[in-house]
Amino acid sequence: MADKPTRRAAHFAGVAPTPRREHATAKASKPAGGAKGAPARKAAGNRKAADARKERRQPVSRTGAQKPHAARGVSSHSARTTSRTNRGQRGQQRRCGRRSCLPLAGIALVLLALSLVVFVLPRLGREQDSASSGVSQGDYVSVTIPEGSGANAIAKILLEAGVIDDKKVFLEEVDSQRAESNMKPGTYKLMAGGNISGIVRQLCEGPNSDEGRLTVAEGLTVAKTAEAVQKQLGISSDEFLAQAKASNYVDDYPFLSEAQDDSLEGFLYPKTYDFSGKDVSADSVIRAMLDQYKAEVHSLNMSDAAASLSSSYGVTVSDYDVLKVASIIEREAVTSDDRPLVSSVIYNRLKADMSLQSDATMGYVTGGDVTADDLKVDSPYNTYLHKGLTPTPICSPSLDSIQAALAPSPTNYYYFLIIENGSYSNHTFSETYDQHQEAIAKAQADQGV
Repeated sequence: MADKPTRRAAHFAGVAPTPRREHATAKASKPAGGAKGAPARKAAGNRKAADARKERRQPVSRTGAQKPHAARGVSSHSARTTSRTNRGQRGQQRRCGRRSCLPLAGIALVLLALSLVVFVLPRLGREQDSASSGVSQGDYVSVTIPEGSGANAIAKILLEAGVIDDKKVFLEEVDSQRAESNMKPGTYKLMAGGNISGIVRQLCEGPNSDEGRLTVAEGLTVAKTAEAVQKQLGISSDEFLAQAKASNYVDDYPFLSEAQDDSLEGFLYPKTYDFSGKDVSADSVIRAMLDQYKAEVHSLNMSDAAASLSSSYGVTVSDYDVLKVASIIEREAVTSDDRPLVSSVIYNRLKADMSLQSDATMGYVTGGDVTADDLKVDSPYNTYLHKGLTPTPICSPSLDSIQAALAPSPTNYYYFLIIENGSYSNHTFSETYDQHQEAIAKAQADQGV
């Protein structure tokens, strides 16, 4: 923006257990006297000799006693059958033993698998969520909550952004704080994995991010406002300027009916606007500014005040003229105390049919400082050459400047010298030209000029 000149000298600036092995044992009575076991009872046919040859001594036990043959009264056939039976039983017992343990091992494995599902998978899910969003705990994430979003929609946005990892916990906290209807749309900077209650509170307080915000400073022209809009919102300045025509809005904003040159100069109210969570365009931004202007001046009763000024100074003053005066005050005055005094100088000179001789009005043309040669340029904004007010306001004034334009101090001042040059400050108002020249000479001497 074209900053106010710092120096003014002007007239106006977890194994399954191993299966237990069970051995089948055959009880037998010990033979008397420790003798060898008697041969088995005769069997029918020729099987006696064959079977007898097949008898084998039993191995000696560690105690030195022989283990007996099969029990008396049992034929060799029966003994073999019994042996096979015993071996079968041992095998069966072994198999039964294994079967009895397998179900236990299976159950253990199932429980282990379930524990993995219950405890590991959710954690993996969270890690995948974080990885997919590229967010780690402790990171600050920019999140935009669209207008009209309910608690469930907000929870989904926060989950996808990696701010929270459990929608249920978030929704329970929203319910606990009774916050669903209080959470505001907009753009936030929230810490991933942060305290849930704190996140909910922030959503209720409102956006805490600069994203989607537009700051229009006092004293900006429409052109400089367009630059700010492009820089802060990404809307092309050319697009903004093409849209910023009074004729595009006069039907909805009747106060624009007096605007000259189809200009919105002076009406784009300076303020910080929050467009986060909204679809913005040049049109929506301009309408927000016009709405704000309307709201700010609504209580000022500008028409009545303009009529009173006309009576007091003997000049015709319209609402639009008041805005022009306010814009000059905005560019010339430095302090709040200056504003009503500068206002009085302007009205006094208008009343006396004197040219305003304001550098600020020509600065509107040059876009910056004004040189002696600039003051020779024939422009309707050159108030050295042309009497009266400028065709349009020269910037967007603050409410303080508008109020000063409506209520100038009752003075006889026709001149002022306002200098802000580093540590040097001089604000002098004068009634006569000679007093004004003396003020200039003193200021030069004070600065060693």
